[in-house]
Amino acid sequence: MSEWLKIPLYFLASIALAALLAPFVIKIMAKLKAKQTVLGYVKQHEAKNGTPTMGGFIFLIPATIFPLIEFTPFSAVAVSVMLGFCILGFLDDFLKIRYARNLGLKPYQKIIGQLGISVAVGYFVYASGFIGGELVFPFGATLDIKWGIIIFTVLVYVATTNSVNLTDGLDGLAGYTSVAYFITFTLVLFFLWRDAESEGNAEYAKQLLSLTVYSASLLGGLLGYLVFNGYPAKIWMGDTGSLALGAGVASVAVFAKIPILIVVAGIMFVFSSISVILQVLSFKLTKKRVFLMAPFHHHLEMKGLKESKIVTIYFVVSMAAGALTLIFARA
Repeated sequence: MSEWLKIPLYFLASIALAALLAPFVIKIMAKLKAKQTVLGYVKQHEAKNGTPTMGGFIFLIPATIFPLIEFTPFSAVAVSVMLGFCILGFLDDFLKIRYARNLGLKPYQKIIGQLGISVAVGYFVYASGFIGGELVFPFGATLDIKWGIIIFTVLVYVATTNSVNLTDGLDGLAGYTSVAYFITFTLVLFFLWRDAESEGNAEYAKQLLSLTVYSASLLGGLLGYLVFNGYPAKIWMGDTGSLALGAGVASVAVFAKIPILIVVAGIMFVFSSISVILQVLSFKLTKKRVFLMAPFHHHLEMKGLKESKIVTIYFVVSMAAGALTLIFARA
C-alpha cells in the first residue's frame, strides 16, 4: 500500500470510531451526571444547563490510537502532550461537576499545569534533531532562536490552549473552527512530507507522515463528534476536550517549525483571545466595555445572531484563512 493512502484511511477510520463512540460516551456521562453548569450571566444559554460534558473523549480516542500505530517521536509526543492537557481539563471539568458550578481549577492551578506540560514539550522541540531552534516563515525565511525555542514553545502552547478553550462557547463553534484548521494543516503537512521524501530525507519524512496522520485523525474524530455536538448539542467537549484540542492545534504547527501560521489558520482562536483581552483592559482602565460580552461570539449572540449563523461565520472565515495559510506555507 502506498504510504500516502494511510492518511485518508486513518481519517475515515477516525470519523467512524468517533461516531460509534459518541452514543456510548453521551450515555455514560449522563449516567454519571457529568453535566455542564452554564455561567449565570449567560442568560441565553440557561436552557442548556445539564447538557452532558467531557465529550472531548469522543475525538481524543481516535486521535490517540491511530497516530500511535504510526509511532515516531513526533506522533508519540504530540499524543502525550494532548493527553497531558486532557488530564488538566478533566480535573477542571470534574471540579465543576462535583460542586455544580462553572468554576473548576483556580486560574493559578490551571496555568501551573499548562506551564509544566509546555516546558516539557519545549525541551523536546529544542532537543529534537528535526526541529531544534529553527522557525520557518512564509517566502522561505528562517530564524534559529536556539534555546529560546523553549520559551517560545511555552508561550505558543499556553496561548493556543487558552484561545481554543475561549472559543468553545457555542454548540459546534470550537469543533467547526478546528475542523477548518486541521483541514489546512493536514494538507500543509502532506506537502511537507512529500517534499522531504523527494529530497531523500527518509527519516524526517517518516516523522512528518506520522504528524500528518495525527492531524488527519483529529480532523476525522472532530467530524464524528460534530454529528452530536452541532446545534442543538447532545454533548459538549468540556475543558477535557478544548485544552487537549488546543494542544493538538499547537503541536501540528510547532513540530513542523511553522508555529507563526497558527495566527493565520487559527485566526478565530486568536480573535477570541484578543476580544477578551480588549474587554478586560478597557473595563479596568475606563470602566467601559468594548463588546456587549466577551469572547466575541457572545457579543454576536447579544446582537441577535443565532448560534448556527455565528458558527457558520467562524467556519467560513477559518476556511478562508486556511486557504491563505496554504499559500504562505507553499510560498
